[in-house]
Amino acid sequence: MHHIESLVFEGDTIRVKIDGQFFELPISKVSEKLVNATEIERSYFKISPSGYGIHWPLIDEDLSVEAFLQ
Repeated sequence: MHHIESLVFEGDTIRVKIDGQFFELPISKVSEKLVNATEIERSYFKISPSGYGIHWPLIDEDLSVEAFLQ
């Protein structure tokens, strides 16, 4: 099981800390919904209690840890 520790957006990049390691990906490689989202929509997210996924309720988007580890 993985643990998402933090998530930040830096320009067109999403930076996530998973199990103590940082992963950076272009937002366009992760989610079209996040590319088109406003800053407010991007900043309002919830990490699942299990730490396995991230949910953005304002745009109804879900991403799993696997999206970053591939």
